[in-house]
Amino acid sequence: MNRPEPTESPDADRALVEAVLARVPRSFEELISRYQGLCWHIVLRMVRNPEDARDICQETFLRIFKYLHQYRFDSPLKSWVAQVAYSVAKRHLERKRIPIADEPDDPEAGSLLDSVSDGFDLEAANADDQINRLLHAAIDALPALQRSLLTMYHLDELSISEIASITGIAEGSVKSHLFRSRKRLRQWLELRTGAIT
Repeated sequence: MNRPEPTESPDADRALVEAVLARVPRSFEELISRYQGLCWHIVLRMVRNPEDARDICQETFLRIFKYLHQYRFDSPLKSWVAQVAYSVAKRHLERKRIPIADEPDDPEAGSLLDSVSDGFDLEAANADDQINRLLHAAIDALPALQRSLLTMYHLDELSISEIASITGIAEGSVKSHLFRSRKRLRQWLELRTGAIT
């Protein structure tokens, strides 16, 4: 399920959506193929259980098929698909009464809301195998919302504005969550490796 999505364009999005709506054979399979990795990243980071994640991804694509006629091309198809995946996963967590975020916001984030970067290079930390394993364990220990936001920002390379649109969370709050998550990851890794400053 971790197949990378090809670079999409508004014209390619429109052609694919129109093909699916016109019931062109294999067009919906193409949509699934293009976006299943994105869906899997978002859902698995939120729910953490692979079996639940598979079910939620299936439910996501069923909802996409059912409501694709409502997609208005005012955002990239990738963002719309991610929004549906996030919404379905969030409802799953709410039904199970699993909190999706820590409360309240970190007061230390302050003026750093304008910059997600805090000097911690997540990609460089990801390069070493041992740190990679520790990093994934640390990410798994984060609340569902923070895991999901990190995944969207770093793995799926969505912009802050796209993430805000997908989640319905204000851009400043997305930045705050990313800042807090990165800070927690850095502290967690420092405690276990002593190698990150």
